[in-house]
Amino acid sequence: MKESTKADAERLRKYLEDHKCSDVVAIDISEECTWTECFVIATVTSVGHLRGVVHQIWDEINAMGLSVNNRHKSPEISGWELIDCGDIVIHLMSQELREFYNLEKLWKASENLV
Repeated sequence: MKESTKADAERLRKYLEDHKCSDVVAIDISEECTWTECFVIATVTSVGHLRGVVHQIWDEINAMGLSVNNRHKSPEISGWELIDCGDIVIHLMSQELREFYNLEKLWKASENLV
């Protein structure tokens, strides 16, 4: 993974922790994936929390100069919001969905923590 991507992922990880997301991790998937280098995964406490974090994170993404390949007008009510920033994909998930999909295990994250 590029050093700039690693630094950006760490900044996003810290931002999400500062906004009360829990279990925030950044994982390097560059060896397993051809379309992105890193996932930043965080757990939100409710749909309202998800909406608030999504609403506020756009300012941080813009300040970092990251491009966004998708943009929803409002966060999903499903409890999972994906923000594709090219080299970094942000997953904001409810506890239930995070446990069910277990992206860290799927992508062997224990070996790839940033």
